[in-house]
Amino acid sequence: MPRYERQRPSMGRRATIAAAAARLIAEDGITDFHHAKKKAARQLGLPLHTPLPDNAEVEAELRAYRSLYDEEGHVELLDALRRSALDLLDLLADFRPYLTGSVLDGTAGEHSFIDLLLFADSAKEVEIFLLNRGIDVTHVDPRSDKVEAVLQVETDTVDANLIILSPQMERVAFKHRDGRPRDRIRADALRTLLQE
Repeated sequence: MPRYERQRPSMGRRATIAAAAARLIAEDGITDFHHAKKKAARQLGLPLHTPLPDNAEVEAELRAYRSLYDEEGHVELLDALRRSALDLLDLLADFRPYLTGSVLDGTAGEHSFIDLLLFADSAKEVEIFLLNRGIDVTHVDPRSDKVEAVLQVETDTVDANLIILSPQMERVAFKHRDGRPRDRIRADALRTLLQE
């Protein structure tokens, strides 16, 4: 059997897993893509070592799912999330913030978080800044050793993760687990995006 024919069934399987994972993310609020892919494969009854789709495939299916089942509602929700993010970007301007993650790339839903990157000499500096403005802060475990701290705050839409990094990290290009560059924008670029 030619090699391309042997690969076709697994590519169909990958697409099926990606679609099922996207549904889990959209409907059940799973935010960890890897967890969603593994759970989707289990639900589909696939063998334990079945090759999983990459995050880009799941994101594409998630966009398709949202446009098929709730395009208008999703556009409104995304606009509200981005406006909440803009308010935070403006508030935290002293810490050179960037918006990143699902709110920026358009895959966010009602269970998503607003993800902001902040660059400060210490997390305490950011925490004191917020507490002085009457904003309650919760500490969340960072997923990377490059991150000094993650502070979670409430907004009028969803909670926001303030990912605090040292100022030296601002020039570092961050990547997704699958190697794609992670997009990030400042407040002015988000304002432009909201006007489109």
